Amino acid sequence: MIRLTLREVADAVGGTLHQATGDEVVTGSVEFDSRAVTQGGLFVAMPGERVDGHDFAAAATESGAVAVLAARPVDAPAVIVPPTTDAHTRSVALTGDVDGSGAAVLAGLGALARAVVDRLDVTVVGVTGSSGKTSTKDLIAQLLAPMGPTVAPPGSFNNELGHPWTVLRADEDTKHLVLELSARGPGHIAALCDVAPPRIGVVVNVGSAHLGEFGSRADIAKTKGELVEKLPADGVAVLNADDPLVAAMADRTAARVVLVGEAAHADVRAEKIELDDQARASFTMITPKGDAEVSLALHGAHHVGNALAAAAVALELGVTPQEIAERLSGASRVSARRMEVTTRADGVTVVNDSYNANPESVRAALKTLATMARTGERRRSWAVLGVMGELGDSAVAAHDEIGRLAVRLDINRLVVVGDGARAMHQGAHLEGSWGEESVLVADVDAAVALLRAELAPGDVVLVKASKAAALWRVADALLEDTK
Repeated sequence: MIRLTLREVADAVGGTLHQATGDEVVTGSVEFDSRAVTQGGLFVAMPGERVDGHDFAAAATESGAVAVLAARPVDAPAVIVPPTTDAHTRSVALTGDVDGSGAAVLAGLGALARAVVDRLDVTVVGVTGSSGKTSTKDLIAQLLAPMGPTVAPPGSFNNELGHPWTVLRADEDTKHLVLELSARGPGHIAALCDVAPPRIGVVVNVGSAHLGEFGSRADIAKTKGELVEKLPADGVAVLNADDPLVAAMADRTAARVVLVGEAAHADVRAEKIELDDQARASFTMITPKGDAEVSLALHGAHHVGNALAAAAVALELGVTPQEIAERLSGASRVSARRMEVTTRADGVTVVNDSYNANPESVRAALKTLATMARTGERRRSWAVLGVMGELGDSAVAAHDEIGRLAVRLDINRLVVVGDGARAMHQGAHLEGSWGEESVLVADVDAAVALLRAELAPGDVVLVKASKAAALWRVADALLEDTK
């Protein structure tokens, strides 16, 4: 973060000083985890479900924090944020925030982030979508980094806490701020845009993630489109031409629109797409400024669209098509548990895509698995799948369809973990009259035991489910077996 006095922090958040003169200077990072506090930093006292950050205020200052951003007086120098009456902020505060202190601290953190970004000469890029936004954000950051210091969130720090935390990583040297924006309801993305107003906005897709909370894909599209509505007239909206709900957002923005995808009318598009035996895509990238050949090191055909979106952002900021192609070809997976491919000493390949799941991302992962198993020497394919959360009334039908898709893609074995995903197992049996090809197991331990008993050298195993299922424990156990 840029250097700020506590008085400047208080002014930014509309707060009051506590046990401080105001002349103290914040020179370190802003942290909501007291264990991550650095010398000269600012500790954010967030209340949580199990612990309250206010209880760690003194420990944070003993570890080097200059002061604490708090909702009530603490035993340490602090800036006390005012109560918030903002209904949106209160609605997204952490569970158990009965007194509104979490909402107040979140509002203060957002106000501080906005004050900092307003002082910086930085290009803010916002990315949203139902799936693929983290991978797209990572690609954009890798394309822009050679042009100057670039800040992007680790993993999926994309909500009312992680978003301003990422913004506050920027300083006077930062040239690009690449942010991921998530939503669990209307107004969420608009609120994040107010924290750090983007000049370039990217909408990757509109799918079924959080369908249970939104009610329909149309409502999801309405919320995702808040990003392009917030763009200035001299900004740029990068929209997926292959997704009708995204392409329609062109009518909702004052910014210039750049379409990306495989559609013939896309401004930045991919032609001659080919996949190798690891489902890594190569293609010709067509742009208004010239064409170039791209060979991705990322696994899955779905990364072509992510790469095109990243390319469009880089083109807008002055990178040439050839430079983009070279950087895309050298780009690597950054965030963990997203198409993380590891081959054991015995030749078993584990595809750990267990960070999260929705119907669209599971379909993409299954297609990647099928490609890896079929291309070149035939390999036996395993799909270890768990529940896809937050699908509301469509949950049973969505899980059933995934089970049927596994049959249609000729996946050899389907291991469904947990009763919440039972419809996948049933769907596979109804589609293909499967016997032992599909099995429903109770938990992670049962899945690991089955795989250890039946995996053979050369098999390919996909592991995927919503985060709550913690199915990465399956992948971790399989990879531990050969260490």
